[in-house]
Amino acid sequence: MVTSFWQQGQLVEITITDLTDSGDGVGRYDEKVVFVPNTVSGDRLLARLTRVKPKYAYGKMHQLLEGSEQRIKPYCIVADKCGGCQWQHVGYEYQLQAKQNQVIQALERIGGLKLPEVDPTLASVSTFGYRNKVTYPLSISNEGEVKAGYYQKGSHKLINLNQCPIQDQRFNPLLKEIKQDITRRKWKIYDEHKRIGILRHLSLKIGEKTGEIILTLVVNGSEENPEKLLPGITVQAQKWLEDYSRLVGVCLNYNSKATNTIFGQQTVCVAGRFYVREKFSGLEFQLTPNTFFQVNTKTTEKLVEIVIQELALSNSEIIVDAYCGVGTFCLSLAKYLQQVDINYNESLNIVTEDLSEIKLRKSMVIGLEVQGVAIEQAKFNAKINHLTNVHFYEGKVERLLPQLEVKPDIVLLDPPRKGCDRSVLETLLEILPERIVYISCKPATLARDLKFLCSTGKYCLNKVQPVDFFPQTAHVECAAFLIKL
Repeated sequence: MVTSFWQQGQLVEITITDLTDSGDGVGRYDEKVVFVPNTVSGDRLLARLTRVKPKYAYGKMHQLLEGSEQRIKPYCIVADKCGGCQWQHVGYEYQLQAKQNQVIQALERIGGLKLPEVDPTLASVSTFGYRNKVTYPLSISNEGEVKAGYYQKGSHKLINLNQCPIQDQRFNPLLKEIKQDITRRKWKIYDEHKRIGILRHLSLKIGEKTGEIILTLVVNGSEENPEKLLPGITVQAQKWLEDYSRLVGVCLNYNSKATNTIFGQQTVCVAGRFYVREKFSGLEFQLTPNTFFQVNTKTTEKLVEIVIQELALSNSEIIVDAYCGVGTFCLSLAKYLQQVDINYNESLNIVTEDLSEIKLRKSMVIGLEVQGVAIEQAKFNAKINHLTNVHFYEGKVERLLPQLEVKPDIVLLDPPRKGCDRSVLETLLEILPERIVYISCKPATLARDLKFLCSTGKYCLNKVQPVDFFPQTAHVECAAFLIKL
């Protein structure tokens, strides 16, 4: 029986009317907001309140009274337990609508932008099997067997997986067998509570177009002989290369810090090679285990096409790609600009802060990136694609951007989830590029930064293109296009 009190454990009948950016359904009871996971707009249900605040509460579905027309049967048998996906029960067309609405709400509520032009969400090329990289935390079962999977939402309970429908299906033959090999080797699994043990994570990365896979084990330790940390790793790594035809390398990454950061700074190759080859937007890339590359290769290519179409390059622009990573966007843009007749090595060796050597050039891309490993990869990727009009600089964007001795026509921003440092935005308002493209993986920080840029009257938001890089989850990527007034 439903009571009239607002208290933990209470059963309340609600109808879900919206979805949050964390994936939960939203309903109301007595004018108070209730958040319930594993629901979708249109669901009518009984929810048991699990956490109560004066104006809102969190609940858990007790009984589905009437399912929404947007509700579908999840593809994965552990979708309601695993924290890797939030929306497998949500029809894909409605996922796209919900993500567009998420962006609109952020721009209006946080950005203060009235009636922003937000295009329909660009659908993912594939709704399953799209992830080209997975990183699983490891644990040990009561029977002494190694487990790998994702944590249950809101907990540190590991849901053990032998396959996953959103990862590239070519990973599946490796996951179960590698866990068994680790169990047989009796390598010590890291305990995050006691902070003891060695093996922390298992990571797999694939070149989606080439099929090459690299396996990385993240270990709790400092750089030393791998055999001291994982006895027999050299022999085992070589056996993995022999057993799995797609596997081209086995690496160890050292991370002894007690943080949520998965990868440490140092990675060594135990067997095979240190990278996978990938083909992207008509270019060749080499990708190492610990450098960032978008997880949805084909849909990222579609976003690159949209950016190129919107910019309508004339072959003579100066473009700055801030937070350039391994060159995903800047190398794709460089193809459309005039090349220069210089030695590749001379071009690629420019890593100093002195830009005087290139300040007279009228067509080029400048990549800025704080991660040294990514810069080295970006330089090499430019070289193998014979792109001579790209220059890379290592350091924080907030430090390097004000030091440029060239005035960019276009600045492309692709910051981490926290968005841009305020000083980066202030520098943009000083150098005033004609156009800004802001690639964002978090609508809230995008809205915050756009509010700062547009409130000055120096820029207006032309449009925003949401892109679905992460089907079956609540995450959404965006490309915002700004024009100088």
